[in-house]
Amino acid sequence: MVSRWFGRPGSGWYATTGDGKAQRQVTAEVAIVGGGHNALVAATYLARAGLDVLLLERLDDVGGAAVSAQTFPEHDARLSRYSYLVSLMPQALVDDLGLRLELRSRDTASYTPYERDGEARGLLVETGEGDATRASFRELTGSDDAFEAWQEFYAEVAMLADAVAPTFLRPLPRRADLGPVVDQQVWTDVVEQPLGVALERRFDDDLVRGVVGTDGLIGTFASLHDPSLAQNRCFLYHLVGNGTGEWRVPVGGMGAVTGELERAARAAGVRFMTGAEVDAVTPWGPDPSVGDEDHWVAVEGDDGDGAFLVRAGWVLSGIAPSALHDLVPQPDDEPPRHHPSGSQLKINLLVSRLPRLRSGDDPRIAFAGTFHVDEAMSQVEALHVAASHGEQPFASGELYCHTLTDRSILGPELAASEAQTLTYFGLHTPYENLLDDGAAEREYRRFLTAIDAHLAEPLEPLVLGVEVKTPADVEVALAMPGGHIFHGDLAWPWLEDDEPADSPAQRWGVATAHDRVLLCGSGARRGGAVSGIGGHNAAHALLEMLGRRP
Repeated sequence: MVSRWFGRPGSGWYATTGDGKAQRQVTAEVAIVGGGHNALVAATYLARAGLDVLLLERLDDVGGAAVSAQTFPEHDARLSRYSYLVSLMPQALVDDLGLRLELRSRDTASYTPYERDGEARGLLVETGEGDATRASFRELTGSDDAFEAWQEFYAEVAMLADAVAPTFLRPLPRRADLGPVVDQQVWTDVVEQPLGVALERRFDDDLVRGVVGTDGLIGTFASLHDPSLAQNRCFLYHLVGNGTGEWRVPVGGMGAVTGELERAARAAGVRFMTGAEVDAVTPWGPDPSVGDEDHWVAVEGDDGDGAFLVRAGWVLSGIAPSALHDLVPQPDDEPPRHHPSGSQLKINLLVSRLPRLRSGDDPRIAFAGTFHVDEAMSQVEALHVAASHGEQPFASGELYCHTLTDRSILGPELAASEAQTLTYFGLHTPYENLLDDGAAEREYRRFLTAIDAHLAEPLEPLVLGVEVKTPADVEVALAMPGGHIFHGDLAWPWLEDDEPADSPAQRWGVATAHDRVLLCGSGARRGGAVSGIGGHNAAHALLEMLGRRP
């Protein structure tokens, strides 16, 4: 905490902390704490508008969860280590920033292995649902009814997406603005009652219900019948990206997305401080002792070369709101803030080739989309109940194979072979349940047991490299409290009719308790996933406050 200033404001002047330690002082019009993809988006917009922007990142490289890494040193493959697909990033934002990105569609949307009457089979859903998808539904249920119910439901969801997606880069609409323009039945199913109610009414088959419902559970620990509707909000975000909800593969991996964002930010003139651990964010009023008449914000920390203090007019926070709360001085009577708890397990794999399936289906088709592992509705609901009681009796989750769509992340030798990368995202694996030293290995074994039940051969002999990330591992690596990938439960992408919208920060969904500190990360309203929306909206809110055009 700043206690005394020496010299006039300006680069190179010093302050002392309460313990008398000298700090190197830097000034900036805007300081951004955290260097994730949203922070890069915000920094670029602000710098292009002529503001002096300083971005501070704890790690040696920017990108946060949207990065690629050579996870296995002995193998030339750069995996998307944490996040892996792109859906919510608006094309308008990509075009506006001039990002050179290629996002490829997958021919397969999903494949779900199952067993009926002792025979192994698989439910195939093509990206462009055609005859093969209809036949697969018929084989599962014995009629065309389930496929027609599927098409009807997603056509109604598409109408909801058409209404919501265009608002993501604008000030928040009101709930009352959206409800009347959306079909009332889908509004009720997705917005007003637990998602599980709609799934049980619309679909007779347990497996189909689960395939639909898991889009409400990625990144969210909730029952499909949870009255909080956390699962509904997660479902909405998964289905509205660019009005289509399609999840596409970033060519070059997530590192290619971050690389383009960093390029744009540097070209705009953003200054970077990496390896900068921030210890405090302190909003200050005028300080007559040094001739200051304006409000400002002090950002204190250490970058390895010693203590620093950034004196900024404004601060944007790309870190989780609960982490920001811990950095900002609070009143003595302020109640403790609830820290989020993540619930997803991440396993990165490099395999010598894709495994053969018991169903006999072509693995190059089955693994090209989202490969559901034991995600029937009854299974994910049973796992949620068990996990709520501290138990993890089995694994339930989904796999994705980047290299069937984009082999550029492999070195020449691997690319010329049959090698593939696989990413597994396990559902209902709460932070609190996986804190012991053996948790990662235990959950990996559970995953192998689950996937092997659907394979004609064991997976492990094909594995060239494996990396397991529990929520606790994510917390350590990325400083995400509880390893929560959304920085906390998602909020509806609109204002309730009685919510205040008196300031630009409130209207854009980026407000905090401090006027000069805004949220720009996944914890902002409409944050979550790799989208850049939080960064865009924080920048536009600040520019509106300053009366500047982006």
